[in-house]
Amino acid sequence: MTKSKVFGLVLLVLLVLALGGLALIWAPDRSAEDLSPRWAPPPSQFVLIDGVKAHFRDEGLRDDPEPLILLHGTSSSLHTWDGWTQALKAKHRVIRVDLPGFGLTGPTVDGDYRMQVYSHFVASLMDALQVKRAVLVGNSLGGYVAWKTAVDYPERVSKLVLVDAAGYSTMATSVPLGFKIAQIPMLSGLMGHVLPRSVIESSLRNVYADPSKINAELVDRYYELALRAGNRQALAARFSQNQPGEFESQIKGIKQPTLIIWGGQDRLIPPDNAQRFHRDIAKSRLVMFDKLGHVGHEEDPASTVAAAHDFLEIKSETP
Repeated sequence: MTKSKVFGLVLLVLLVLALGGLALIWAPDRSAEDLSPRWAPPPSQFVLIDGVKAHFRDEGLRDDPEPLILLHGTSSSLHTWDGWTQALKAKHRVIRVDLPGFGLTGPTVDGDYRMQVYSHFVASLMDALQVKRAVLVGNSLGGYVAWKTAVDYPERVSKLVLVDAAGYSTMATSVPLGFKIAQIPMLSGLMGHVLPRSVIESSLRNVYADPSKINAELVDRYYELALRAGNRQALAARFSQNQPGEFESQIKGIKQPTLIIWGGQDRLIPPDNAQRFHRDIAKSRLVMFDKLGHVGHEEDPASTVAAAHDFLEIKSETP
């Protein structure tokens, strides 16, 4: 981002502060205990993973030999998979978790948000839940974590489902306002104390192809979980600790059968990235949804999860 653009963004935020009034957008941290009654009712549970009290849900068939583990994207939470879980849990064991730095799980113990930390977290979660092998499903950052886990712990991952996954060095055509702010030190520090709800709504509109699907409850969820103590600082730290395309050379080494699902209207990770994954992963198939955006699994869960059913029926090979 050029200096002029940074300056313009700073002026925009200052203008929001001036017009809205500091009192109206003052947003102090909230504890996981305070947020849990609304966002962690049953079947939510918490388990200690790599030093953090991780928020997860474990539903569906208890005797499933290869459970599904669903991983959300940046600034999201396990709730993003509500629609998919409802559709899948009759035939599968479905595990979803708030990744470190997000949702009710909150920040890591040491402030480390490198990709190796996330892949180790997934492997540790599997150990804690006594899951030897699983199908990893991930959107955006969660897709990155999914394929990186498949690279780092290949014997633990039978298949991959990548939904608008990150991993390549790429050029977004539009970036959510919240992400822009988190990457500018002079603003990210400020956003640790103030957070206009409008910033969250604007960011959601950026990743949905159809903004009419964004309702007040959806904005509430993203907004309130962003306030979980430590999450705003963790977001800024993760952006600073990870370089775009840092491990993209490893993608060609992925051996697991992989389903790639992409939104044709994705402006954050444009559709050409889907073609790159499809080209680089030998055992992959690609399904494109022309009318969906970056979070197609959330925007249209029925259509996107339907694309996963046949793929999940394919019997896994033993490594």
